[in-house]
Amino acid sequence: MRTLYHGVIFADYFQIYLRDEAHSELPDDYTEESIAHRLMAGPTGIIIHTARNMSVPVSVEWHDQRPTSDLDTFQHVVDAGFRCPTGQLVLAGMTDDESTSPRLVVGAGLLGVRVSCSGLDTLSEDGLDGEDQYLVQLWPESKPTALHVLKAWQAT
Repeated sequence: MRTLYHGVIFADYFQIYLRDEAHSELPDDYTEESIAHRLMAGPTGIIIHTARNMSVPVSVEWHDQRPTSDLDTFQHVVDAGFRCPTGQLVLAGMTDDESTSPRLVVGAGLLGVRVSCSGLDTLSEDGLDGEDQYLVQLWPESKPTALHVLKAWQAT
């Protein structure tokens, strides 16, 4: 495992994205279901739906193969896949200046992705503060991976 990014991203509009550097198109199939999944996957990028419209902690890891899922540690876990033809990804919030956004070097080709969320139940009453965290794990894939929710969190 190699850590590609560990820091905070401003999740404006409750979203952050990860996409191939040369392909700016992002998924746009916004539905109640896609928002509940907390992940939308397109051909060359993903959008992660966060619990807060604030800066949130994000870690991105590279694995040589699909990692085992840690369902006990996280409240919400979802897998998907997308293509990264250039081998370089852009990580950003929806209104970030991409010229200063982190660039992450990965293997070019098909990628598997797992987004694991924790602290979703720690938000303050106004939704501005919380302990929510987002782990993004990437690995090389040999075939396209459909979106699959491994563990779903339901707000109470």
